[in-house]
Amino acid sequence: MANNIHTIRTLAPRPWLHTFRHGRNSPHSHSLSITSLASVSPPPPPSIKEDDTDRPSVSVFNDTSQNPKPKTPYFPKRGQTLELVCESLAFKGKGLCKVTETGFVLMCDRALPGERFLGRVTRCKGNYAEVTKLKTLSPHLDAVDAPCEYASYCGGCKTQNLSYEAQLRFKEQQVRELMLHVGKFRDRHPEVGSIVKPIVPCANQFHYRNKVKLKLYIFSAVFCLVCALYVQQMEFSFSTQRWIPRELLEAEKGVGSDYALGLHAPGFFDKVLNVNKCLLQSEPANQVLLAVQDCWKHPRLGLSPYDVHSHAGFLKHIIIRTGRDGKSGRPEVMVNFVTSSYKLELLEPLVEKVSAINEVVSVLNNINTSVGSTSIGEEEHILYGKSTITEVLRGLTFQISANSFFQTNTQQAEVLYKLIEDVAGLKGDGSEIVLDLFCGTGTIGLSLARRVKHVYGYEVVAQAISDARRNADLNGIHNATFVQGDLNKIDENFGKNFPQPDVVISDPNRPGMHMKLIKFLLELKAPRIVYVSCNPATCARDLDYLCHGSVIITFALPTSPRSDLFSQFA
Repeated sequence: MANNIHTIRTLAPRPWLHTFRHGRNSPHSHSLSITSLASVSPPPPPSIKEDDTDRPSVSVFNDTSQNPKPKTPYFPKRGQTLELVCESLAFKGKGLCKVTETGFVLMCDRALPGERFLGRVTRCKGNYAEVTKLKTLSPHLDAVDAPCEYASYCGGCKTQNLSYEAQLRFKEQQVRELMLHVGKFRDRHPEVGSIVKPIVPCANQFHYRNKVKLKLYIFSAVFCLVCALYVQQMEFSFSTQRWIPRELLEAEKGVGSDYALGLHAPGFFDKVLNVNKCLLQSEPANQVLLAVQDCWKHPRLGLSPYDVHSHAGFLKHIIIRTGRDGKSGRPEVMVNFVTSSYKLELLEPLVEKVSAINEVVSVLNNINTSVGSTSIGEEEHILYGKSTITEVLRGLTFQISANSFFQTNTQQAEVLYKLIEDVAGLKGDGSEIVLDLFCGTGTIGLSLARRVKHVYGYEVVAQAISDARRNADLNGIHNATFVQGDLNKIDENFGKNFPQPDVVISDPNRPGMHMKLIKFLLELKAPRIVYVSCNPATCARDLDYLCHGSVIITFALPTSPRSDLFSQFA
């Protein structure tokens, strides 16, 4: 009967389970180690053994029967020590290694291609494991001496000890593989692999510090990679917990204070590596950092770092931005102290110290009362000089405020913007409409405005829209409209306030574009799309939707090269 509650469910046979249960009676049962138990899965697995107790590498026991069984992935256990060789760099600079006999993937921070090392498994995540490097047995390929004293400990530029030529080679490889595997272009368009062009090297590999972004454009599905840096700034954090690398503990004995000002230690949100100089930022910016380091811990000042656990304390961050005066070309430095409350009397000694540096033209105080670690404040106070600094890009002058988004490493940004213009295929007769999505301070749209009929820019940050409008007026550009709005929350009315665009420029943040926006672009059917991305993985995902969605796009080979604007980053 249909309602009979006494039912019988027939289970599918599992021969691998039977083999496993009765395997101990087999002639080879003595070779099945505890490690292999974790990797048993259908079809029947081979036995796995370790070579010996002195060598931490692993190997697979080969069945000598007439019907050898296929290998199964080797799943290492947490705490196990292995001898590994790094094969390549994965996204974010982690070294990709594989167990020799089985191909099981392990990821190791600070392992570089060709390096042979001992590593301890710290975390297992299904189809791969994470490893901490214990000892280098033989150095990696293309080795160079890292110029920064913090290169071995800082969580920032992890590839300083890899030659710049090799850095470019592996960046190119990463993007190509993401386009083929995540973007799913291999099966449909096998020629995509040859479309990735060589990178234009960055002339200045240090003293440029910006936020890292990988630029990948799609112009009618034509691909052109540009590696770009944004916002010439460094953000340093104050902390009640100073992080000291294990190998430096003995040398650091006797240090009186646990307070620190610097960069977050890798893997810690509450511990900071004390830093006195960063080779990625400008020399005037390093002077500012050193000036603050020299005095902020003095007991008579009464300054305390913010504690992320107790939510007590005053100083949260110091953000140092560098621009360039449009007339003289001299550097302009902005110093922004982010604090938990407004106490001018506590900041006055620091303001006096940093304002004595000639290049400092602006000192601000952003008040952030939230318990989070964000550096954007609810209110802003000018403590010295002006509220903005200046930068010049492609003949245009831009005013940059403390919290606005701006693209620089000026030399390479010039290359980047030229590539955008070239790949957009503008006619130059002033007849075209440009839709600039995630426009920030309007730099891309404004750089194109003089060759098009009108630019419409959209951005969620109110301060950035205000800066974009001010920069348009500053440069005498009157054919640009900037609108504040969240592009992740568009509805059916979006698109009714501007005409059909000829070119769409999209520059989303790391998560990429929301599906609502992707669907809008598919329905819009603009002739040309320039996709600017800070995350090649989400870029490849979005390109799969855009190029393999409801519209048919024809591929063509671009002539534009790529430009590397962020050396020392993977």
